[in-house]
Amino acid sequence: MSITFSLQSLKLSSPFLHGSTSLPLLSKPNSSPPHQPLRSPAFLPPIRAMKSMQGRVVCATNDKTVAVEVVRLAPHPKYKRRVRKKKKFQAHDPDNQFKVGDYVQLEKSRPISKTKTFIAVAVPSRNGKQEKEEAGELGIPLESKQTQEQPQA
Repeated sequence: MSITFSLQSLKLSSPFLHGSTSLPLLSKPNSSPPHQPLRSPAFLPPIRAMKSMQGRVVCATNDKTVAVEVVRLAPHPKYKRRVRKKKKFQAHDPDNQFKVGDYVQLEKSRPISKTKTFIAVAVPSRNGKQEKEEAGELGIPLESKQTQEQPQA
């Protein structure tokens, strides 16, 4: 009897005992009031991260497969200087149209084999510099070219 009497005489004063504090505020400390999920505006396209890359074909001996070397610049972990990082990817070339040295774009696709998840797509050639050298630096034909083209009177 003395135990029950001592328990009854012991009064605990806490806001939790009589329900004076609402439960939704106490359920999760990090929870915010219920909101509708935020929608991105309809006019913005979805973000596609690293779905395509450009690189140079380094091996084209396999049938319908090319090995493409992609070069990117990344900061050195200690010295913070930008360093070239190279990585080789296997890409699908259905027509065997690419040769070693060609520049291609890699488009992400479904897995074609264990190592191939990209499709090689042709990129416009990077020969813009060579065409400019023919015409001179300013786009004006060189004197040697002009004398050959002019007919003699």
